[in-house]
Amino acid sequence: MNRKEMEDQVIQAYQRDEGMMILVFAQWCVNHGLDARELYRRAYPAQGENTLLAQMLDNTVPKEEAEDIPDATLLGVLSLFGNDDLAFVVNETIDEMKKNPK
Repeated sequence: MNRKEMEDQVIQAYQRDEGMMILVFAQWCVNHGLDARELYRRAYPAQGENTLLAQMLDNTVPKEEAEDIPDATLLGVLSLFGNDDLAFVVNETIDEMKKNPK
């Protein structure tokens, strides 16, 4: 395998993993009745619509069919990918949900 092929494989693996991270975020939002697009906009107000988020939202399942995603798991995954701004907004949302449970 040459250098270019190896770089392409690394990029593809990162993109696949990034998609999984966004799917975890999107499903967590669905599980908690939250608007994933709105949380994303709060974290990254200068960015436009995130097409990968839109795609991953199409892959979520209804809350009743989903497995629980612990808050700490989501925060860890976001941090792993350097999404500190989104992790901050999620953490604020978690704190707010704890203060005002449904």
